[in-house]
Amino acid sequence: MSETPAKKSWPELVGTKGESAKETIHKENSDLNVLVLKDGSATTRDFRPNRVRVFVDENGLVVRAPTIG
Repeated sequence: MSETPAKKSWPELVGTKGESAKETIHKENSDLNVLVLKDGSATTRDFRPNRVRVFVDENGLVVRAPTIG
């Protein structure tokens, strides 16, 4: 039996509430550090395999697919 590879992106969450997206990602993988940030926020450019950034608009809706990194 083969294992399902770990998910690296959540395009299905675009348009959902940021906090709800955070909960969904964390339920799927509790080892991830999920951050909700305003779109356009300053961020570091380092890659972290345990971090997911969820970017939201002024209404708190996810504006692009959250991805690991």
